[in-house]
Amino acid sequence: MFTELNSILNTTPDSFTQGEFVLLSDRQSDASFLIHHFLSLYLRARCKVWFVGLVQSFNHYSAISQRLGVSLTQAKEKGQLVFLEGLKESLSVLIPEDTDPGSQAMDFLRDPSVGLKSLYEFVRSSATSSSVGEHEAEEKWGPPVLLVDDLSVLLSLGVSVGAVLDFSHYCRATVCSQLQGNVVMLSRCDGGEEEDDGDDEGSERLLKGLTHQCSLTLHVQGLPTGYCRDIHGQVEVCWRRRQGDGHHTQKKLFQYKVHDKGASFFAPGTSSAVL
Repeated sequence: MFTELNSILNTTPDSFTQGEFVLLSDRQSDASFLIHHFLSLYLRARCKVWFVGLVQSFNHYSAISQRLGVSLTQAKEKGQLVFLEGLKESLSVLIPEDTDPGSQAMDFLRDPSVGLKSLYEFVRSSATSSSVGEHEAEEKWGPPVLLVDDLSVLLSLGVSVGAVLDFSHYCRATVCSQLQGNVVMLSRCDGGEEEDDGDDEGSERLLKGLTHQCSLTLHVQGLPTGYCRDIHGQVEVCWRRRQGDGHHTQKKLFQYKVHDKGASFFAPGTSSAVL
């Protein structure tokens, strides 16, 4: 958990906005450090967390969280963290074994054209069953949180942009609106911002669709001046709030440097705008 970022977002484990859809994105950079930040933040806040990890193993996330002072293993054992390891679940679908059939969350791999209903059902059923207190022996947790790393991988698996946007929409409706929890999703962009190859199934279209759904975006990109040893890149933070018939938008730009146990955020040229 990065305290400087919490200060920018006016967030702490004891005080954070509920019902929020947070979109993380990057372009020619790496925003994965933000996933680790939000994971450690919500675990410290005693939220019940569902993590859909599509790009790395549980051990990868666990090792980094350990450096941030959070034990994912303990969180799993206590029932606070439900981790869907996409890599392992994919093997159970592609190479099924009678002794370990796995979950049905990744069934879309058999036929990507059917969409992500099975993955959404995993989120909906586990989140709603826990929220209504079916497991009386479980410890009392705070609002539910769904983290997904990362949505753009689904495009390379043959899932359409429309199906991914449907998935994010229904997750937001269930977790944010119905259960007053939070959703954090990462989506990556491959090309330059000015590039548009007309591909309706590309990461650019996905990013635009997700941006319309979310209330907070953090977009990570490299420095326009190129590589710098003391600054790793910049993060554009954009808050979107409904106001009357439209949206109130505020943007701020921060430069950052990631350390082994945290990150520094500073903005000698911070820009902000209200639209």
